[in-house]
Amino acid sequence: MKKFCVFLMFILLFLSGSAIAAKKKPPYDYFRVGSPVDASNIQTTRGAVMMGGGIDVDEAFSWMCALSGNGDFLVIRATGTDAYNPYIQQLCSNGNSVATLIIPSTEAANNEFVIGTINAAEAIWIAGGDQSNYINFWTNTLLHSALKDRIAQGIPIGGTSAGLDVLTQFIYSALLNKGVTSAQALEDPFNKYVTLDNQFDLNIPFLEGIIGDAHLITRDRMGRDLAFLCRVYDFGWSPLPRSITIDEQTALLIDANGQATVAGISNVYFLTTTEAPETCQKGAPLTYRNIDVYRVNAQATFDLANWTGQNGTAYTLSAENGVLISTQPNQSPY
Repeated sequence: MKKFCVFLMFILLFLSGSAIAAKKKPPYDYFRVGSPVDASNIQTTRGAVMMGGGIDVDEAFSWMCALSGNGDFLVIRATGTDAYNPYIQQLCSNGNSVATLIIPSTEAANNEFVIGTINAAEAIWIAGGDQSNYINFWTNTLLHSALKDRIAQGIPIGGTSAGLDVLTQFIYSALLNKGVTSAQALEDPFNKYVTLDNQFDLNIPFLEGIIGDAHLITRDRMGRDLAFLCRVYDFGWSPLPRSITIDEQTALLIDANGQATVAGISNVYFLTTTEAPETCQKGAPLTYRNIDVYRVNAQATFDLANWTGQNGTAYTLSAENGVLISTQPNQSPY
């Protein structure tokens, strides 16, 4: 009898352990609204959205929905909630579904369900947050490869704030726990908080050779963007690097031909270096002259294929001994 009780206890413990194992939480979180069945035979159109953070721009999501053929719209992020689901569903009322995948680790970024969900999406949005999570958790994973494959296959992709930052070839990776300010970066472009990356490159058409930034005017980031350009040059990644910097509540909609239009209430800035930086070294204030700036808003357009704009405003910026100098009549860098 005693042996039987021990055996029974062993069986119960085994079954209990099996039940716990069966209920083990997956390494990701997934939330979906709309149809539970993936759309099929959907024709998508290539496009990209760069959004500058703050309040989201409705028009940008409606535009992406149209490019997705009203298929399955997927939001990916490393932290956060599914708050985008009802918002996007309202804007994309004819869409098949809207889902959010929270992918907070390398384990999750290599998960079979996560990859299958990426491969089934007709549009992908990278939420804001902390881009260092995307760099640390997603680089060189199956998720990373799947994203590049889906973009190459012609689905629309977009991102806001940290999500914008990882769309361009060169990335401000923000690997430390504090974002660099313009004052810090102009005083020393090798400040420890200036961390850049070129390994996450998603190969998005028309965004090669470029570094992006968000929250531009709101957080006074033009100075640090010149420092980023100096560092891209110093790394040898590009002899004449370029930047696309976007203010809050504003989005740049880039079509399949590289024609870009602005949605929202503020401006987008296209920065083009014309020469090598004069002083770009550790411990020294930045001197980097004659950066061409082209500012566009909702009344202007920009041709990324030829890097020319229409109905915008052109001026020149220089950093001289860590101080920004603008050729605009009001001397503003913006």
